[in-house]
Amino acid sequence: MDIVGVGLNATDTLIPVPRYPASGSKVEFHSASVLPGGQVASAMVACRRWGLSARYIGKLGEDAAADLHRAEFLKAGVDAKLVTAPGCPSQQAFILVEDSGERTVLWKRDERITLRPEDLQRDWIIDARALHLDGHDTEAAIAAATWANEAGIPVIADLDELYPGVEGLLVKVDYLIVSRDIPGRIAGCSDLRQSLPAVRERFRCRLTAATLGPDGVLAFDGDRFCYRPAYHVPVVDTTGAGDIFHAGFIYGLLQSWQLERTLDFACAAAALNCTGVGARGGIQPVERVEALMAAGTRYAPHLDPAGNPL
Repeated sequence: MDIVGVGLNATDTLIPVPRYPASGSKVEFHSASVLPGGQVASAMVACRRWGLSARYIGKLGEDAAADLHRAEFLKAGVDAKLVTAPGCPSQQAFILVEDSGERTVLWKRDERITLRPEDLQRDWIIDARALHLDGHDTEAAIAAATWANEAGIPVIADLDELYPGVEGLLVKVDYLIVSRDIPGRIAGCSDLRQSLPAVRERFRCRLTAATLGPDGVLAFDGDRFCYRPAYHVPVVDTTGAGDIFHAGFIYGLLQSWQLERTLDFACAAAALNCTGVGARGGIQPVERVEALMAAGTRYAPHLDPAGNPL
């Protein structure tokens, strides 16, 4: 396998609304779409669509949502190693998508679908060129990362929360790419120019980076900062943008591209995903992503290449 992912899947019910409901109000909606999602699951689908061989490892309940995920992985050509929790619902999310494309996620996950170390097999991990994790089921993620480390396989992590025990995972991560607030919460400093190097030094990562939404991404590789602005596209739904950003980073990493090109590809892939509905609704072919990189309009940069505000 080129890439193996261990982490979340979700069944998303997307509800378009003109605006986020005020407390005590009523807001009419006209449609709802049930679509597959989940951080690592969506990233593996994107990698497969771009020609990489991809394996997804996760846990499902025993319901119609599980059937939907199995069918989607089969359709996408992803080698899915799916553990079933009998008599249990799969993870659900209800997502309110405003006219601006911004989304609000309400989610529920039964503890019985927690992926555990004993659910994994070492052979599922060690034949890969890279391993991707979200860290939600931390003990299973640590087990997978340990096997990857032992086999010399680079580990990429997508964290949007600091789960209990996550420090035991971070020491095993090579490429830590997280949401904007995470480095500051780890390092106790909100300035990314200080928190990204501090996190890299503490956990000995090769690279630490923070995704900044429409402000792009800032990365630190130990020698220098690398800032890339986001691409400007007509936004329909921002659901899954971070998932597809990580897929784009993985794709560039496995092509051995320079960091700037890898981050640009990731930004462009994430932007295009926002032009469709759902976590995977705007995944575009590599040629379309590269066309946006070549000709696309970017948002005005908010940082210089050294991470300083403009």
